[in-house]
Formats: sequence, structure tokens, C-alpha cells
Amino acid sequence: MSKNPFTNATKQLENAAELLNLNKDVLEILKNPKRVLEVSIPVEMDSGEVKVFKGYRSQYNDALGPFKGGIRFHPKVNLSEVKALSAWMTWKCAVAGLPLGGGKGGVIVDTKKLSGQEIEKLSRGYIQALKDFIGPEKDIPAPDVYTNPQIMAWMMDEFSKIKGYNVPGVVTGKPLEVGGTKGRKFSTSQGGIYVFQKAIQKLKMNPKTTTIAIQGFGNVGYFMAEILYALGYNVVAVSDSTGGIVLKNGKNNSKNTRIRSGCLSIKELLKYKKNTGSVVGFPETRSITNEQLLSLDVDVLIPAAMENAITKENASKVKAKLIIELANGPVTPEADKKLDKKGIVVVPDILANAGGVIVSYFEWVQNLQNYYWEEEENISKLKKIIKKSFDEIWRKKESLDINMRLAAYAVAVERVARAEKIKRGL
Repeated sequence: MSKNPFTNATKQLENAAELLNLNKDVLEILKNPKRVLEVSIPVEMDSGEVKVFKGYRSQYNDALGPFKGGIRFHPKVNLSEVKALSAWMTWKCAVAGLPLGGGKGGVIVDTKKLSGQEIEKLSRGYIQALKDFIGPEKDIPAPDVYTNPQIMAWMMDEFSKIKGYNVPGVVTGKPLEVGGTKGRKFSTSQGGIYVFQKAIQKLKMNPKTTTIAIQGFGNVGYFMAEILYALGYNVVAVSDSTGGIVLKNGKNNSKNTRIRSGCLSIKELLKYKKNTGSVVGFPETRSITNEQLLSLDVDVLIPAAMENAITKENASKVKAKLIIELANGPVTPEADKKLDKKGIVVVPDILANAGGVIVSYFEWVQNLQNYYWEEEENISKLKKIIKKSFDEIWRKKESLDINMRLAAYAVAVERVARAEKIKRGL
């Protein structure tokens, strides 16, 4: 199977379409983005020279509502990736029952090589280039890899200047001071927690003895680890872009009574990473590679980094009983088949990491009505929506005797397909 993300996304759609016996005309519509934009963004650098950056926006499907999806600033951004991510966003919103479609954007850039002022100019330039194609009723971007609330604030401000009035609903993931919503920062991980708890309950796994490895220690991976630790679960291994760590002998022998035995101290690890730039070398752990983390003898594996982490080459080495996909597209379709044969339950990304877009939806709704909720209300609504989505998918899985990914796609594709058929009279 190809490592081309859009090829993989299309294959996942085709698998669901076959199961649903989907109208071939509708399938053809769903296999293609409605609109793909490529833009050039000239930025005057601090040196005075002008550098032109290439940006993309894929607006995949809006049958259920306006396009919704993040913007990533990364040197490896490419058209196939952006199209795939916009497709996955379409199914993610549909799985959660949100009145939103799917979109995704990106700029080819290494932000580590840019000053804060240059990043601001790039962010504003991206909005200038796409101003006619985005807006609260059209397409609502959000943060993604190497973008953050400050960048969203710049983008919102730029769009507002163009319009001549304040438009907070043009993007989500903003700081609270300019229309953000409480709980958004950790919402992807919080949604992942609810999905994780439902899954281990269904699989009758003992919460006290369940061991967990997390690939990725960015925003999503860190908050997932922190919440798991606070709830008493045993996170025994994590990794970041520099490498990974696992507890020696699976134990934490710290004499610090505040640190629980058998689990990495997540807050202490975050302090260590901030000081050293890496999780590698953390006390009472041994160093491993990102690849080795995937094959650790743990109960639960949580890929929370980038696409294509688990492939046909390494799927046979996975020992976990349960995989929670917090990253987008971390398991390739061929790897999926191998994991399925081994009896490993994979909770797919379009359900597992939907917490972020669910709370983004809440932010958008609050922006439109100019009425804001407390964090408890956001999280309570998130819990209700994502648990309901899990139960719907689990019932589909059980009734058709299929895996969770196919069940999730069947639920999502059916919802979008129905909307397309009604609108087009097919």
C-alpha cells in the first residue's frame, strides 16, 4: 500500500463504500475534494529580502456544513497530505454528528528558522491569499502542527481588517481574550480519554494494571499522558521527535512520594523536556527509538505524532492489544489488515481525536452568537457527544462483525452520502 496519504484516505473511503453498497455516482463525488487551492505567500524577511512560501487549502466536502480543519506550518507539507487530512476531517465531523464539512491547510515552512515577526507576516499573508474562500459561513480554519492560538489571533485579526469589522468566527483555537473557548487547549486529549475509557471497558482490561505507551509528546500527547497519570493509569513509555524512553524494568523507583510507582511522572518529564529539549535521558528510564516504542510489550499504544507511523513493515511487531489513534492517519491500510488479523483493536483517528474539532465547533457556535460557556459546560458537552459516537460505532462494529475503522467510516460516509444524495436528487 502506498505511503501517499491521499491514496490511503481514498482506499479507506472505498472500503466503507463497498460495505454500504454506495451509489457509484455519490462515491465519485466523495473521492474528490470540492476545491483545492495553491497560493504563493510573499514575506519580507527580517533581512529585507522577500521570500515566497507555498501554501495550500483543501476544501473537501461541505454537504453537512462549512468546511472545517486546521492549518499546519511544516517543511514536509504537501498536496497529498493536505487533501488526505481534509478527507479525514470530513469523516471526523460526520462521525461526531457535527454540522460541518472537512477542510485542511498548510504552508511549506520550517518555523524554527523564522522570527516571531516573520511568522506573523506569513500567517497574515496566508489569510490575505485565501480571504475570498474562508469565513464563518464558508470555511473555518484552526491550529494544527506548528500553529497555535497566537497564530490564530493574527489570522482572525487580518481577516477582520479585510472585512472592516470583527469576525471572531473565521478561525477557532484562538486565545480566550479574542473569542477562544475554555477547554480547547486539551480537548483533543480529553476526547481521547473518554474514547480510551470506553474501549478498555469493552475489552475488559483492568485499569490498574493497564500499561500505556505514547508516541508523540507535543500538545496532544502531553495532555493525554498528563490526564492518564492523574486518573491513575500507567504510562510507561513516551517519545518525541528526538527519541523515546521507557521505564527501566517497567518500574519507577523514585523515593519521591508524590511520584507513583510503575508510571512516568508526566509533569516532571515535561519540566525535563523544557530544560533539555528532549524526553531522552529522563531519570530511571532507558532510551529507545520511536520505532522501538511501537513494538513495546504494553497493553495500549497511542500514536500521537504524524501520519504513517505503523506500516506493513512494522505492524507485525506491535504487541499492544489496543491502539488509540490520536494522530491523523498513523496506521496505513495495509498495516490495518495485519493488526486486524492479530486481533488488535484500533480506535480510528476520526473518532479518537475528534475531541478537538468538537470543542472547535463549540467555539464557532459561541462566536456566532456572542455568548460564551464555562469550561465545565464545554467538557460536559464533549463527553456526551464523543461517548455517543463511540457507542454508535461499537454497535455497528458488533452488528456487522467488522473492525472499528470500517464501522466508523460506514457511519460517517453514510451521513455525508445521504446529504449529497438529497441535495443532488440522486
